[in-house]
Amino acid sequence: MKKVNFQSDGNKLVGHLFYPSNFVEGSKYPAIVVSGSWTTVKEQMAGLYAGKLAENGFITLAFDFRNYGESEGSPRFFESPKLKIADIRNAVSYLQSLPEVDSERIGAIGVCAGSMYTLVAATEDKRIKSVVTIASWLHNSEAVKLFYGGEEGVQSKIIAAKESKKKFQQTGEIDYVPTISVEDPDAAMYGPYEYYLKPERGAIPEWSSNKFAVMSWEDWLTFDPMPLAKLLNAPTLMIHSEGAVLPDFTKNFFNDIPHNDKKLHWFSTELPSPYHQFSFYDQEPEVSESIKLASEWFATKL
Repeated sequence: MKKVNFQSDGNKLVGHLFYPSNFVEGSKYPAIVVSGSWTTVKEQMAGLYAGKLAENGFITLAFDFRNYGESEGSPRFFESPKLKIADIRNAVSYLQSLPEVDSERIGAIGVCAGSMYTLVAATEDKRIKSVVTIASWLHNSEAVKLFYGGEEGVQSKIIAAKESKKKFQQTGEIDYVPTISVEDPDAAMYGPYEYYLKPERGAIPEWSSNKFAVMSWEDWLTFDPMPLAKLLNAPTLMIHSEGAVLPDFTKNFFNDIPHNDKKLHWFSTELPSPYHQFSFYDQEPEVSESIKLASEWFATKL
């Protein structure tokens, strides 16, 4: 693995580029852009999956999206689906520039919200030849009500975001709420989600547990990827379970993909939704099985 950087709309993004252990100088390899969940950095689930996929013969890239981690971008900790989709497309451009990458064999994989961003990027960018999603977070205006306090809660967050954007434009000040909390209901993630609470899992120093830009709410809550399923032409594997987040939305998106070069793999679990979601981030057997399925998929579809 080596640290790299590339440009995305004028921002320098920092990533980790992983190589197969049997890498041969002068050869070309298929490559995969790896994206993690919202608010996360490359050292979390994106890096884990990128490293394991590289063991199976791919060049892989996990990177910090703009506004996060070591990458440039302001406002910091601003979650924007539109901007993250653009970053994925620019990551593809970076991979295509590398002599060791076969520019016609680039795929993309996303975990949780990274799946949403990856799927939309693939509908817009035909250079992404194949897609895999793991525990995909896919929402619309009805789904967000289930997690963010119903219609009233959603609208209050959107209003707060608009006010925060105005404040930032006028003063340069950024309003933040915690990223994760078991005590503060205003946090971006409110609940006992152990992955984000335990240092030995996702609560790592490179990630911020206490800064989620309030202005993010408008962009996040009004984004709807569901209609775009009908525009997806790339071969697609979706990995999910009833215990992961919003399982019906993954099923609906999958069903709306207009071609037959697709597969839905469903894990069995006794964990209730959404708690099985976090097993896909770093636990066994979910990670190893997902890596096996994804590697087999990319080996035949790239």
